[in-house]
Formats: sequence, C-alpha cells, structure tokens
Amino acid sequence: MAKLLFIPVSITAGLVAGLVGKKLFNGLWGVIDDEEPPDSKHRDISWGRLLVAGAIQGAIFRAVKEATDHASRRAFYRTTGTWPGEKRPDPE
Repeated sequence: MAKLLFIPVSITAGLVAGLVGKKLFNGLWGVIDDEEPPDSKHRDISWGRLLVAGAIQGAIFRAVKEATDHASRRAFYRTTGTWPGEKRPDPE
C-alpha cells in the first residue's frame, strides 16, 4: 500500500529533480563556456565538448535525482511511518 501512495510523491520529486538539475547544469556550463551547451543534434560541434557536457550533465542529474528521491522517501516515512522501499541493499 505504501508503494501505491508513494507514486505521486515520486513523480513530483522526479519533476522537481529534473528542473533543479537543468538549472544547475546551465549555471555550471555558463561558468565553463560562454556558448550554450552542445547538443548531439547540432552538426558543427566537437566530440570533446559534447562528451564533457554530457558527462557533467549526467553527473548533476544523477546526484540531484538521488538526493530528491531519498529526501522524498524520508519525508514520506516521517509523515506515514512507512518506508516506501527496502530498508537496506541485499547482501552480495
């Protein structure tokens, strides 16, 4: 039941994470380069700039996603008393 109740919270947290990650990436890229971030749809870009931008963007998005997901799970737990997910990873 907790998983079902957590779905709207998770969707909202994911949308917020995407917006925050995009703002952080654009702000950081503005410090790195004066031009807009390269996009794979652009024809005249260097592979180096494209891969660096992708790596930075991926790291930022993943960190923000994990932080917002964990924070939303903690808030859900504080509100309902039920943790939506596993308590710890499975042992190897």
